[in-house]
Amino acid sequence: MPVKCQPYYVPSQSPWPLMGALGLFLLAAGAGLWVSGLATFAGHIVFSLGVLVMVVMLFGWFGNVIQESKSGLYSTQMHRSFRLGMSWFIFSEVMFFAALFGVLFYIRILVVPWLGGASNNAMTHAVLWPNFVPDWPMLLTPGGTKTTAMGWFGLPLINTLVLISSSFTLYVAHRALLHNRRNSLALWLGCTALLGITFLVLQTWEYSHAYQELGLKLDSGIYGNTFFLLTGFHGAHVILGTLLLVTMWLRVQRGDFTQAQHFGFQAAAWYWHFVDLVWLVLFMTVYVL
Repeated sequence: MPVKCQPYYVPSQSPWPLMGALGLFLLAAGAGLWVSGLATFAGHIVFSLGVLVMVVMLFGWFGNVIQESKSGLYSTQMHRSFRLGMSWFIFSEVMFFAALFGVLFYIRILVVPWLGGASNNAMTHAVLWPNFVPDWPMLLTPGGTKTTAMGWFGLPLINTLVLISSSFTLYVAHRALLHNRRNSLALWLGCTALLGITFLVLQTWEYSHAYQELGLKLDSGIYGNTFFLLTGFHGAHVILGTLLLVTMWLRVQRGDFTQAQHFGFQAAAWYWHFVDLVWLVLFMTVYVL
C-alpha cells in the first residue's frame, strides 16, 4: 500500500538571509570600533545601522514565516524542522557560554596558581609579577589599580529571584495556553516580559554601582574583564529573550496560537528557560564562588 506523503513547503528566494548577514557584520564591526576606541563615533554609527538592519530583517523574515504558517503551508515535517532548528540554535548557545565559563575556570584554576608560583613556576612568578598574590577575585591590577569585587547579596540576588520567578510565570502561561485560557495566558506572559524588563533595569543599576562606587570597570584587570564579559553577554541574551516575549504577547493579543499549534510561543519559552538556567550557573560561579 503506497504511503501518502505530506507536501513540504519550500519558500521562494528571499533577501532576509543576506540582510541578516549584513546586519551581523555591521554589529560586529561597529562594536569593534566602539570598544577599541579606534573610531568611537564611527563605531556608534555603524553599530546603530547594524541594529536597524537586524530589526528590519527580523520583522520581515518572521512576518513571512507567520503568514506562511497561518496560510496552512507547513506540514508536520516542517514543524519538526522548526523544532530541530531551535534545538540546534540553543545547543550552539550552550557551547558559546561553555566557552566563556571555560575561560573563567581556566583563569581561576590554572593561570592564577601559575602566576603565584605554584607547580614549580617560581621563576614565572618572579619574572612576570613578583608582587602577585594568587587569590580570586584579583582586585589589584598589574598597573596597581585597586578594584572591589561585586558581592552576591543585594542586586545580584534580587535579579536571581526575578529570573526564577519569570520561569515560573512563563510555565503558568504555557499551561494556560494548553488549556485555552486566553486571559490567563496574556496575563502571565505579560508578567514574564515585565520581569525580564525588571532584570535589565536592575542590571543597569548594578553596572552603574560597579563603575561609580566600586571602581569595577571593563578595563579593571582580568576580574573586570570576565565579570563584564559573562554578565554582559548574558544581559544581551536577556534583551533578546524579552523582545521575544513581548512579541509573543502581542501575537496573543492578536489571537495567534492554538492548543495544537504554538511553536512560536514554545520556541520563545525554550530560549527564556535557557537564559534563566545560564544565569543560575553564572550567579554561582561569578558572584558566589
